[in-house]
Parts: sequence; C-alpha cells; structure tokens
Amino acid sequence: MNELPPLSRRERQIMDLLYANQQMSAQDVTEQLPDAPSYTTVRTLMRILEEKGHLKHHKSGRQFIYQPTKEPEKVRQSSLQHLLKTFFSGSISEAVATFIDHPENKLSEEELKELEAIVKKAKKK
Repeated sequence: MNELPPLSRRERQIMDLLYANQQMSAQDVTEQLPDAPSYTTVRTLMRILEEKGHLKHHKSGRQFIYQPTKEPEKVRQSSLQHLLKTFFSGSISEAVATFIDHPENKLSEEELKELEAIVKKAKKK
C-alpha cells in the first residue's frame, strides 16, 4: 500500500474538515478551524498537505479550492500502518492489548462481542 506521509495535529484537523465538506478554500478552513491560526498559516499548511499528496486544488475565481486526493478509509489504513510500525514494531496484537488494557478504555459488552466476531472472521481467512 502507498503510505502517505504522517500528519501533524493541525494537518489532521484540516483534513477532517475537508473530508466532512468535500472541498473548501483556505478561507473556509480558517473560519471553521478551532483556535485557528492566521489565514496565511492555513494556506501554507494546505500547500504542504498538497505537497504530501493529501490534497489537490483547482482555481475558482481568485481562490484555490482544495479537496482530498484519497478516500478517508485509505488514509485511516495508512495512518494505522504508520502507528503500528512506529510504536508497536508492526504488532497488531500489541496495539490492541495496549488499547484494551488502558484504564480509560472501558469496553462495553457489545464492543467485546464485536471484537470476538472480528477475531473469528480473521481465523477463517
């Protein structure tokens, strides 16, 4: 799989907005970002996201209109692969165990059943 470069917190916020709205100008993003930096900073971040391959743009009048280049699922997969490689030496079981064992993560009975079903399905593959 083509792994996209990882995103900073602010870049993720911008991408979340773009996924929710499909396409936006830098001005639109600046207006909707929580605790937004300056318009110039947002424009710079969007240019960097384009250089990283996360965004593309077209011109509409005087504005650049940006949109994501990949579906959210592909980005999630790429981000998870990066996380696994970086913090868990690629081990899915270590990542899941770390998440489940954390005291703030209380799994409901329904979530536990969902996880059991996922494991059963994986065993059949």
